[in-house]
Amino acid sequence: MTKRTFFLLTIVVALLFPSLPQAQETYREVTAAGANKLTLAVDSPRRLGGGDFPGAGEIAEVLRADMTLAGLFTVAAPAAPVTAAGIRPGEFDFAPWRGAGVDLLVKCGYTLSGDTLTAEFRLYNVNQGREVLAKRYSGRQRDLRKIAHTFSDDILESLTGERGPFTGKIAFVSNRSRNKELYLMDYDGYHVQQLTRNGSINLNPDFSPTGRELVYTSYRRRNPDLYRRVLATGAEAAISTRRGINVTGAWSPDGKQIALALSKDGNSEIYVISRDGRQMKRLTNNPAIDVSPAWSPDGKQIAFVSDRLGKPQLFIMNADGSGVRRLTTNGAYNVSPRWSPKGDRIAYCRQERGFQIYVINADGSGDTRLTGEGSNEHPRWSPDGRFITFSSTRDGGEAIYVMRADGSGQTRVSRGARKDSHPTWSPRW
Repeated sequence: MTKRTFFLLTIVVALLFPSLPQAQETYREVTAAGANKLTLAVDSPRRLGGGDFPGAGEIAEVLRADMTLAGLFTVAAPAAPVTAAGIRPGEFDFAPWRGAGVDLLVKCGYTLSGDTLTAEFRLYNVNQGREVLAKRYSGRQRDLRKIAHTFSDDILESLTGERGPFTGKIAFVSNRSRNKELYLMDYDGYHVQQLTRNGSINLNPDFSPTGRELVYTSYRRRNPDLYRRVLATGAEAAISTRRGINVTGAWSPDGKQIALALSKDGNSEIYVISRDGRQMKRLTNNPAIDVSPAWSPDGKQIAFVSDRLGKPQLFIMNADGSGVRRLTTNGAYNVSPRWSPKGDRIAYCRQERGFQIYVINADGSGDTRLTGEGSNEHPRWSPDGRFITFSSTRDGGEAIYVMRADGSGQTRVSRGARKDSHPTWSPRW
């Protein structure tokens, strides 16, 4: 089943449950009185028809992990006895769940026909005894985690008005094949696939706004050159092979340009090039080193790193190179800026017992440290701005982590003993 077919099926579900739009518009509460978190429980999946599926329990595991990371709920293990096999309204009793202190309940069931898995999900307000959300998805058995992540995204959209990022992917660099190659995985570390196999050093992947392409730097020709890769086909093209460095490429929000650092004229400056690399415009002109451009989500500004004041600091300029202003005033060594999807904050790294991740408001206020354990680098936002992925050495090696945007819920997602770094979160898939 193609990705297009998979998501078309989720759209068709809206026609099956005509009362759903009203529920989505009227129910937005995610905290109880006194700002206490609501308790959410995910019941064990029920077989609704077809063959038995021993792995169905993983659906609930994925939902619980996603909702725990979301940080909006206290996620409870199933506490109510099974009173009926059904998951639809009228087929089970709310009382045991209400008695266990559960506010929100996820019921799920499945039907397995051959290799086709159909999963039905229902979100209930236990105290009101009413259905909040209902969705049905179909895919192959191996799509089980994707199906569960999709409903997690739907839960957040239903309760907060903004869709979750759990179906996203993380591109990253790893030495698990001995060289530093590019890989792709689910946001929670599952379904890892190797992208490049050039036996060289590959760094700094960045997703296009559509999520269909990556730009990255590779040393395959013994020079740090910039490449563009189409994820669906693996087709690649060298788009900047100018003398010196061609590094820290970042797509513009409209996907028409790529900002990067070039040293073709001696020192490193910020340029923008067309997506094919043929057109080029220089933005900075300073004897200092300028690197790591990061676009604001409206495409009107670019944050970057410069040592023009002696040590690396963050600066912001207009997208045409005018109006340069200093952003960071604290710390002696600040690098790796990345603008939040809403444009209000910038995540970056400060040299401080290794490196630590900070966020700062776009006006320079609210400078706040998020990490403190190990050395932490390469922060990148989830597409909804709720989370940040980053690499950390806190467990002795180097691995990929995710955390909430306020620094809470720091969770390791990459597995194994290899060195994983340079993560970047895809747009919504």
